[in-house]
Amino acid sequence: MIEATSCGGVVIYRGKILALYKSYKNRYEGWVLPKGTVENGEEYRETALREVKEEADVNAAVVKYIGRSQYHFAIPEDVVAKEVHWYLMTADNYHSKPQKEEYFVDSGYYKYHEVYHLLRFANEKQIVERAYGEYMELRKARMWGHPRYF
Repeated sequence: MIEATSCGGVVIYRGKILALYKSYKNRYEGWVLPKGTVENGEEYRETALREVKEEADVNAAVVKYIGRSQYHFAIPEDVVAKEVHWYLMTADNYHSKPQKEEYFVDSGYYKYHEVYHLLRFANEKQIVERAYGEYMELRKARMWGHPRYF
């Protein structure tokens, strides 16, 4: 078994959540959250910010760590056990541009109920549910966008 660690972000701007559409050689299609592999010497939050920038061209800021998800998938030579660490993030505008080199063909910000139904994987739906709950609590407490988080 191969163990792999990735980090990603649930980016929220004005109540809408960033999602990316990936289309990989007719073998994989679906909406996902931005995430990617940790590079040597990189902190998890740095990985999450870098991946959001690379995959969606979004300059995000971390608000808080929201948890991790785990899953397995098969590759021809083995099984990969993947752990993904997730961060709640904010952006300062709706700009996004999908990274074509990684087979992303669309990106955008969607309302919670829209992105929840668009996302392909159950573990990402659970992370969005948790992140959006945190976002709503911070808004209710008038803490969303507060300098303490930036």
